[in-house]
Amino acid sequence: MSHFSCEDEALLQSMLRQLLQSVKEKITGAPSVECAEEILLHLEETDENFHNYEFVKYLRQYICSTLGSVIEEETEKCTSAQSQGEGSGYDTLVQHVTKKTRESKEYREMMHSLKNVMMVVVESLINKFEEDQMRNKEMHRKTKKEQHSAYHTDNCSDSDSSYNQSYTFLNQEQLQLLVERLDPAQPKEVRQEAMQTLCSAPPSDVLNCESWSNLRKHLTMSLSDPDSTFSDKILRFYAKTFSSSPLNMTREVYTSLAKHLELYFLSGENCIPTISDGIDITNPEIIRLLKKVRLLNEYQREVPSFWIRHPEKYMEEIVESTLLLLSVKREQRHLVSPKLLDPVYFLALLDIKAVWFKKWMHANYSRTVVLRLLEKKYKSLINASVQQCVYYFESCESAVDATSRVNVLPQQYSSKSKATAISKQQVAYLYLESSFCYEVNIVLYFIDSFFSFVIFVDFISLTDLLVLFIRFIYCSPTCPMTTLTVHTGNYSPAILVTEVLQILCDRTECATDCLYTNTVIDALLHPIHNLLNGTEMYINCPETSLIHIADILARIAAVEDGLSLLLYGGNMNTAKKDSLTAAHTIVQFTKKLLDENISVLSGTEMLPALKGAFIFVCRQMYGTCEGLQVLIPYGLHESIADAWKKASSLSERIPTPVPGTDSISSGNQESQNIMVWEETLLDDLLNFAATPKGLLLLQNTGALNECVTFMFSRFSKKLQVSGCERFGYGIMVTQMAATSPGAVALQRSGFIKALITELWAVLECGRDDLRVTHPSSTPVDPIDRSCQKSFLAVVNLLSYPAIYELIGDQEIPNKPEYSLREVPTNVADVIDRLIILNSDAKIHSLFNYEQSHIFGLRLLNVLCCDLDTLLLLESQYKLSQVLLNAQKENIIETSEGPGNVIIDGLSVERNHILVRINLTGGPAERILPQRVLNKGTDPYPWSMFSSYPLPRCYLSEAPRKADFRQDSDLNKLLAFLKNPDKQLVWLENCRKQFCKIMKAKPDVISGTILAELIEKFVLHLSENPSECYFSTGEYEAANANVKNESLSSVQQLGIKMTVRYGKYLHLLKDDAENDLCLVLMHCDKFLKQQQTSMKSSLRCLQEGYAGYDWFASSVFLIMSGEREKTLTFLQQFSSLLLSAFLWLRRLHVSVHLPIDTAESGIHPIYFCSAHYIEMLLKAELPLVFSAFHMSGFTPSQICQQWLAQCFWNYLDWSEICHYIATCIFLGPDYQIYMCISVFKHLQQDILQHTQTQDLQVFLKEEALHRFRVSDYLEYMESLEATYRPVLLRDMRNIRMQNT
Repeated sequence: MSHFSCEDEALLQSMLRQLLQSVKEKITGAPSVECAEEILLHLEETDENFHNYEFVKYLRQYICSTLGSVIEEETEKCTSAQSQGEGSGYDTLVQHVTKKTRESKEYREMMHSLKNVMMVVVESLINKFEEDQMRNKEMHRKTKKEQHSAYHTDNCSDSDSSYNQSYTFLNQEQLQLLVERLDPAQPKEVRQEAMQTLCSAPPSDVLNCESWSNLRKHLTMSLSDPDSTFSDKILRFYAKTFSSSPLNMTREVYTSLAKHLELYFLSGENCIPTISDGIDITNPEIIRLLKKVRLLNEYQREVPSFWIRHPEKYMEEIVESTLLLLSVKREQRHLVSPKLLDPVYFLALLDIKAVWFKKWMHANYSRTVVLRLLEKKYKSLINASVQQCVYYFESCESAVDATSRVNVLPQQYSSKSKATAISKQQVAYLYLESSFCYEVNIVLYFIDSFFSFVIFVDFISLTDLLVLFIRFIYCSPTCPMTTLTVHTGNYSPAILVTEVLQILCDRTECATDCLYTNTVIDALLHPIHNLLNGTEMYINCPETSLIHIADILARIAAVEDGLSLLLYGGNMNTAKKDSLTAAHTIVQFTKKLLDENISVLSGTEMLPALKGAFIFVCRQMYGTCEGLQVLIPYGLHESIADAWKKASSLSERIPTPVPGTDSISSGNQESQNIMVWEETLLDDLLNFAATPKGLLLLQNTGALNECVTFMFSRFSKKLQVSGCERFGYGIMVTQMAATSPGAVALQRSGFIKALITELWAVLECGRDDLRVTHPSSTPVDPIDRSCQKSFLAVVNLLSYPAIYELIGDQEIPNKPEYSLREVPTNVADVIDRLIILNSDAKIHSLFNYEQSHIFGLRLLNVLCCDLDTLLLLESQYKLSQVLLNAQKENIIETSEGPGNVIIDGLSVERNHILVRINLTGGPAERILPQRVLNKGTDPYPWSMFSSYPLPRCYLSEAPRKADFRQDSDLNKLLAFLKNPDKQLVWLENCRKQFCKIMKAKPDVISGTILAELIEKFVLHLSENPSECYFSTGEYEAANANVKNESLSSVQQLGIKMTVRYGKYLHLLKDDAENDLCLVLMHCDKFLKQQQTSMKSSLRCLQEGYAGYDWFASSVFLIMSGEREKTLTFLQQFSSLLLSAFLWLRRLHVSVHLPIDTAESGIHPIYFCSAHYIEMLLKAELPLVFSAFHMSGFTPSQICQQWLAQCFWNYLDWSEICHYIATCIFLGPDYQIYMCISVFKHLQQDILQHTQTQDLQVFLKEEALHRFRVSDYLEYMESLEATYRPVLLRDMRNIRMQNT
């Protein structure tokens, strides 16, 4: 700092001033000087911007340049000393170097120089501060003196206003004199002086004076004064009035200004420019006019915020004066003379978006008045706006020359030159955009009012107007508004129209009445049709225009009514099969885009964005069951997968970035674009997983694992699924978890590990980022609210296919010791640490033992509701014995021997689970103990036990058999079955008679009668070639054939459960277990003949059928344990289409399925039955469907569980028999109608449990109380009449590829 110049001093002053300004609040808030010094000393610790201050940066640079060499030298000395063993550690090195540096000569010189310089800088700042203070005082004194003199001249008192202006208070005589002086007949000097006095008077006094009406006339006339200074003072007075007076006063000022402008435009003396001349914004007369219009417009924007507090007549007066002004048209002297600019053009110039009109139309209070006045008096305004749009579009079309270039609008000016005039094209465009805004507000709000669009515009319909808007997107030229530097934003006609249509799409009621028509959709698809057909047409900026169209189509497809219009042309039942709807056109165009088969668009830079936009439209469709059904024939999933594989191979060739290279090079930008495109395609593929059949298609593309990994990366970053999706990835995760490949993909991606880690954090550790100020409260609920979300996420995840893949044949760790920091990472760990707590090591490893174990037991209770999961857990982990041992350890030891089980939260949960897993039956066939304690002397009236058998209190009385063979309707049905005649007539008669019995006397169809009915009916169907869907081959059911067959532990446990249930129902004898074993072994051997061999990483495909055969067991019970009858029935039944859906074991890795479907591990009951259940549920019970969607749970998962175990434990045996009989007699689609009926029965419960956020737990744990198949048979028949053709066609197509 030896060469310290004036520039350096000024620079340091500015830096120091910036620092002081930044910490001004902290310093001024200090109670003393010492505190202020302390604040400055610790500024680095308290101010996060400390190192960003220029003064701090300057000091750091100065210190580095001065002491850098000293620090380096000392550092080298210490480093060499440490290498020889003389030093110890980094901290010692820093302390040593700091000490040596501060003792150096350079440091002392630097501090001395710095001190001197800063003294000079601070002294200069102080001097400048004192000078500024003196100058301010002098100015204040001078101002006060002038004001005092002025007040005494007028003999008036004074007072400061809230607007920092001085007022001169006038009495009535002075105001009267002022009005006379402002008369236009008075000399100019008198009027000027009077106007000066008026501007300093309070507006309220002026407006309340007796002569205000005369004064208003004088001011209105004086606004036309040729002296701009005088008229500007009037405008200043008006502005002050607008800002400080109530509506009842300002309305008169506003109407006065509007009246002046009306007279100005009507007068033939004023030189108003024509449209052909444009607007010269340097012309003084135009400047004066624009000032007046701007003041008018500013008031228009502000007045809606307070006019509701005043009488409606005031608002009507303002509205009418405005509309009257805007409707002004000066008569043309000659027919050929150019058109003069109307007030609406100047208003458009200053408020191009018509913000004032939008505000006036926003509230019903003002909207009603505006629409009423427009209808009665000023319809021409809206007509003129629409005519302007029509004229502009016709001009655009007529301007397309031979080279297909639009010449309506001029070339853009250079951005360096400042525009001084607005051309005629720009003036027309200004009015065009304002017209757009007027019209869209009319369209948006007329639906909510008692008006119709036809009332305002009689020469064009609303639909035709929207079509006109849409044609602007691809026919309008480039916008000229970039020449107007006063405006910001994009003013392209295409973008304006897109914004208008986006607003309409977001207003559901408005869109339903306006947009969702075939005419509008045809207009949107017009350029797409031409591109598909190869028809030549001019599209301005085709990529941009098509992206705009895609955006609007996506918004339409995101709404139910819009989606129906795209898929079915507005009416699903009346849509012609031979005519292609909009959805077909869109998907065809999307496929051509992906194949780059459109020459006009190939090779453009925006092609990936265009592809992505149209795939997103398709995504709104294939993300729904009904949309996917329409799009499946086109194989869009394969096209997207091929594009992804191509992009993936390109991204693999991208070289690894090298540090120091230019990251904005064209090569890097291109690689970045490829990676973004790859992720976009993965995201599009991922959305196929939103439906059961879509998940199968995604699995067949081979991209499931990559899609799930991508989903997990977005899920981890808490990114939204898309702009049209509000509920996150919950639905997709639940869909995937219902299948084996989906569960494996979730595990590989790390999703399950992250979910379990988060669960453990909230359950055991608490949140790391939560500042603990007081101990957390002890949980009252079994599942604390903080853990509820994690609990439901795990419940959604652990369906039986997922459980089997994740823990099948896998032992739990059972370690001798667990660290407190050891966190579970998989499902087996959760079972080990939270459910099977069979050692002290596990108990001591938990911080919250009781809460965590109850969490695990509640989870176990939900899992065991799936009978396949129960059998798997029991076979692998001996679950019952673990729970019984825990109950034994909870028994009070007395001198007389073992006492009662201690009643606590854990023993109550275990007791409930033990009863649940050992009793089979529907809601009336078993009694489950409650899991809550009652008040009073007997808090838990249920018997606890620690060994089998169960106490009798949990067993309901078994139903008794009844003989109904004397029933006439039944005898008639049996007669039909014994004497089949013509097949179609016979089938129809049998079904009608069955329905008649089911509706009138459902209890007749039970026991041996049911067995006889289904046995004979299936026999006749299997003998009819047209009814045989599968070829089964020959099989002799000799017991010697199955001697070498063995049953898994899961099957053995299932057999015991079945026999126990059968004995309870009085259907089986004591030796039935052996017969059921033989039946299942014969079924295994019989079905293995129809299986294909394959190698797969999925556990469910490596061995036999993963679950237990509940359908074969149900048939065994229906046949009262008769082995031969059961085997014969199952062999005959296996040839029918129904067997694919009722008997899940039937199609396990079957040769009857396409190879990719068999290898997927996804059963037809999921990708076909469950898919249509979701589709019908959305159409028939939209509230229930929405409840599932909001819960993040899927109907397909719970239905798969119900159907896989034939409703065991959910329905009583009689209803299970009716379900099976109904499907056999009436067709496989009745399986779908049955589930819809169950949801209809549960509708109120589903809605209630959606609110309490435990829907999935309710559906899995609770039996279907009071549900009877016969009560809903009529409803099922109505569903058959509507949906059977579609459902049966797709069910019959399961042997075909899904493309």
